[in-house]
Amino acid sequence: MEKFDVTIIGGGPGGYVAAIRCAQLGMKTALIEKYPALGGTCLNVGCIPSKALLDSSEHFHNALHNFKEHGIDIDTPKPNIKQMIERKRGVVKMTVDGINFLMKKNKITVFTGHGTFLTKNQIEILKADGSKEQIETAKTIIATGSKPSSLPGIEIDKKRVITSTEALELQEIPKHLIIIGGGVIGLELGSVYGRLGSKVTVVEFMDRIIAGMDGSLSKELQRVLKKELSFEFLTKHKVTGTKATAKEVTVSALNSKDEKVEIKGDYCLVAVGRKPYTDNLGLDKIGVKVDNRGKIETDDHLRTNIEGIYAIGDVIKGAMLAHKAEEEGVFVAEHMAGQKPHIDYNLIPGVVYTWPEVAAVGLTEEQLKEQGRKYKVGNFPFKASGRARASMDTDGFVKVLADETTDEILGVHMIGPRTADMIAEAVIAMEYKASAEDISRMSHAHPTFTESMKEACLDATGKRAIHI
Repeated sequence: MEKFDVTIIGGGPGGYVAAIRCAQLGMKTALIEKYPALGGTCLNVGCIPSKALLDSSEHFHNALHNFKEHGIDIDTPKPNIKQMIERKRGVVKMTVDGINFLMKKNKITVFTGHGTFLTKNQIEILKADGSKEQIETAKTIIATGSKPSSLPGIEIDKKRVITSTEALELQEIPKHLIIIGGGVIGLELGSVYGRLGSKVTVVEFMDRIIAGMDGSLSKELQRVLKKELSFEFLTKHKVTGTKATAKEVTVSALNSKDEKVEIKGDYCLVAVGRKPYTDNLGLDKIGVKVDNRGKIETDDHLRTNIEGIYAIGDVIKGAMLAHKAEEEGVFVAEHMAGQKPHIDYNLIPGVVYTWPEVAAVGLTEEQLKEQGRKYKVGNFPFKASGRARASMDTDGFVKVLADETTDEILGVHMIGPRTADMIAEAVIAMEYKASAEDISRMSHAHPTFTESMKEACLDATGKRAIHI
C-alpha cells in the first residue's frame, strides 16, 4: 500500500491548488479525482466554459448592435452555436491540460476514481473499470466541491429541464429560456442565450435578483438586462413545479398574491444554487461531523473533528467560489507545514460576469444599516467616465462605503465595464485598511475605467469628485 504525507480528495480549484502548495512545501502528495479530467466543476462545467461562451456571445451581440455606431459595416452576423460550443470545449481542454502539466511538474501522484475513507488514514479508490486500490495517508484534505441543487416538484430530465452543465452544451439556441433562480449562474447563462436571440424569463423567489449583493447593484443590473437584452423578471414568485414534453416545458409558480402563474418555453434552466458533494466518502464511517445542510463542520484552521482531516471549498461554510476554495487550499497546506496563514472572509470578492459586470467586496449598505454602523457613501457613474464613453460602456457605477469617523473603506460595490478586474484594487485597499482618502490621493492612469474608483472615493471623502 503506497503511503503519502497528504492526500487531497477532489481535483477542483481548491483541491489541485492545495496539492500544488503541499508539494511545494515538501510533502509527498496524492490527489484523487473521480472524473478523468482534473479541474472540477469550475474548469469543466462552470467558471471557465461559461466565460468562454459569455465572451463569444458578447462578440456576437456587439457585432449585431454596436459595430455600426463604431463605424464598422458588416453583413448581418449569424450565431453558430455549434462552433461556440466547440471553441468552449477547446478552452476547457487547454486549461485542463495545464493542470495535468502542473501535477507532473510538482510530482503529485494522481489517482482517477472515487475516494472513500476506510479509516482516517486509509482511503480506497474505486476506479471506472470496477477495480479498487488502497492508499495510506497521514493527513487528508476533503475538497469534493458541490453539485447543482433543485426544488421540490422539479424533475431535471437534462433535456428540457436542465442544469448549468447541460446549458453549456446546448446544440441549439432556445426560443424561450426560462430560468429558475436570479443568482449568478442563471443570469450569466441567461446573458449568453439572451445575446444570441433567446427570450429569457427569470423566475425568482426573492424580491430582487443577486439577492446576496448590495441592493443598488441588484436594481441596476435588472434595469440594464431589461433594457439591453429584454429580460423578463418575475420576482416574488415561488416555483411549484415543472412539466416537460418532447419540445416544451411549463413552469408553474405562485406570485406574491398566491395566484397561479404558468410560463411556457422550450428550455428551463434550474439555477437555484448548489449543494455540497459528500456522497459515499465514508464520512460517517470515520465520524466526520456534517451539519444539517450537508456541509462538513470545521474549526478556524479548517480542521474537521477528526485529527488529520481537513475540508475546504464548497463542502464547508461560506461562499461557494473557486477563489475562496483556492485560498483555503493554500491556507491548509501552510498550516500543516507549521506556518501562520490568514484568510479574511470579508475580503473575498464576488463577481457576476454579465455585461455590465458586477463585482463587490466587503459589507453591503444593508449590512451596515443592520449593524447600526455609521457610514458615508461615495458614488461615481460610468456615464461620467471618458474611458467608458469611448468604449460605449456607460451603464453602471462604482459605490464606496466608508466609516463615517475613520474614513476606512468598509465595502466597494461596482457594476460596469471590467469591474471583475477593477475589484482587485478595492481588495488590496481593504486588506491594508485604506481610507477612502488614501485611494482618492493615488494617481490613476487616464483614461481608464479605474479612475471611477478614485472618483467614488473622492465623493466619499466629502463630495469632492471632480467629474460629476
